[in-house]
Amino acid sequence: MSEFAVNTPWTSDQSTTFRWVYSHLRRHVLLLLAMFVGAFGNAALAAVVPILVGVAFNAVLADPIDIHMVGLAALGIIGSQTVRAVLQLGRNFSSAIVGERLERDMRQELYISLLGKSMTFHDMQPVGDTMARATNDVHELNLMMYPGINLVVGSLNFMIMPLLFTPRYAWQLLLAPVFFVVTYILALARYMSTLDPVTERVRQAFGVMNSRLAEAIDGIEMVKSVAQEPAEIERFQENAYEYREATVAQGRIEARFLPLLLLGVTQAIGFAQALILFRAGQVNVGDVVAYMGLLTLFGFPTFISLTAYSRVSLGVAGARRVLELMHQHTELDENAGGYQGEIEGRIEFDGVTFGYTDNVAVLRDVSFVVEPGQTVAIVGQTGAGKSSLAKLINRTYDAQNGRVLIDGRDVSDWNLAALRRQISIIEQDIFLFSRTVADNIAFGCPGATREMIEDAAKAAQAHDFILNFKDGYDTTIGERGVTLSGGQRQRLALARAFLTNPRILILDDSTSAVDSATEDQIQKAIVQAAQNQTTILITHRLSQIRWADLVLVLRQGRLEAAGNHETLMQTSPAYRRIFEQYEGEGGTGEQAEG
Repeated sequence: MSEFAVNTPWTSDQSTTFRWVYSHLRRHVLLLLAMFVGAFGNAALAAVVPILVGVAFNAVLADPIDIHMVGLAALGIIGSQTVRAVLQLGRNFSSAIVGERLERDMRQELYISLLGKSMTFHDMQPVGDTMARATNDVHELNLMMYPGINLVVGSLNFMIMPLLFTPRYAWQLLLAPVFFVVTYILALARYMSTLDPVTERVRQAFGVMNSRLAEAIDGIEMVKSVAQEPAEIERFQENAYEYREATVAQGRIEARFLPLLLLGVTQAIGFAQALILFRAGQVNVGDVVAYMGLLTLFGFPTFISLTAYSRVSLGVAGARRVLELMHQHTELDENAGGYQGEIEGRIEFDGVTFGYTDNVAVLRDVSFVVEPGQTVAIVGQTGAGKSSLAKLINRTYDAQNGRVLIDGRDVSDWNLAALRRQISIIEQDIFLFSRTVADNIAFGCPGATREMIEDAAKAAQAHDFILNFKDGYDTTIGERGVTLSGGQRQRLALARAFLTNPRILILDDSTSAVDSATEDQIQKAIVQAAQNQTTILITHRLSQIRWADLVLVLRQGRLEAAGNHETLMQTSPAYRRIFEQYEGEGGTGEQAEG
């Protein structure tokens, strides 16, 4: 299931980590072919050098010296290495391009997947860990390709060359190359099986460290307000130490990989056998020189093995973590084929029970009906479920039991995008982007003209303070709107809601940070807008409660009473207590009932 889906120009197989990576790689067949051809040509032309050096040795030892053959050998080396340089450039360039595209496409796929996850997922998933996977883990896939797989492919071709060219001197000389290849593969298999869980630990430790860091930075105001900097530093040091220990453990495993020892043993075996054959007259000096030169080709897979294979292992661990995040279950389905009509505004809750976790119900058996165009005030104590109730209307969450109906249709039967386009929610915690004022107002209506944006701002009583900014509507505001006051953020959020012209408008205590005069002006705008829409007010303002057509009183997740203000004052003791408490606090309800 997905809460949001978008068509991509490719399809990927996410059944396993290997198939997921492979499904992305196969889209770049020509570049991969260029990498393999370049790697083979590079290794083959590298083998040409010792062969031609052997030919030159024999020419120098000839009597008389064959200067012509020496010159041809020199020209052959120059020409072959020139071509080799071009092939190596093509190989590196191709693998680098594939690596960058792999990172780009996989990050885009992860981003689309994250947008499609439900709020239940995002509530439980640490932001820092998500960012670590979306940045560092995805980047590890780039490094896995280049230099990782690029060097692995190159080293494999270098290992093949001594096996291919040694028989031209004496087939017995294959003993040393075969010994190296077999022992190298066995050592590599053991090395990778040991390294994989450690690289997984490295990536997990980094994710935890990044998660705690993001949490501390996001809550920096709280940290400073209670002087908890030393405690946070200690906590970060603990996480950094765990990351360091994981990295050191990886280093220990890499240090115990002994390809250099294998190379030394191989060269000793090869040299001893070549001398024996030389004394037996089966090979000449040039053959011995060329053969020992071919054995030095094993130096490339020997010296790059630590870098290349650890990069591959880290890349696989990163891919596994990214795919694990994408496979996380989401609670909502966008219902792409669902109903997409225009909302009239009738809302019905039929025996609705809801909780953020299975064991704790926030709402219990709630039932009520709101007719189109009505204004509804929801009141209750802290934790009564007021905000949770509002989030069920636009399917931010789904009810666990019972039904939420819009115009007589279960909200799950609606196309999710069509439903949400016609419902605006202004929450207590208002989020604004690090963009211009105009872009923030037009966020839900990207095609809005400047005139439409300004009209919405005027209706929300935001136009005047916007014009006081240096660049007016083109002023870039800080992340989450930290450069604005609480009242300014609320009015920009109201302007954003007014611009979308919703059929259902939900205001979750959205005028709590404005003064009485501004509130009166905003309320006039809300009253005017409410004539054409259904309006839900989660509020402590007595003026808004009195104005509502219907008041819902929530208590401990249950609907305690419903009716207009006059009726509830006569029939509901719970409502009278709440109302009298608000009235006793000057009509604002500040800090009283949440």
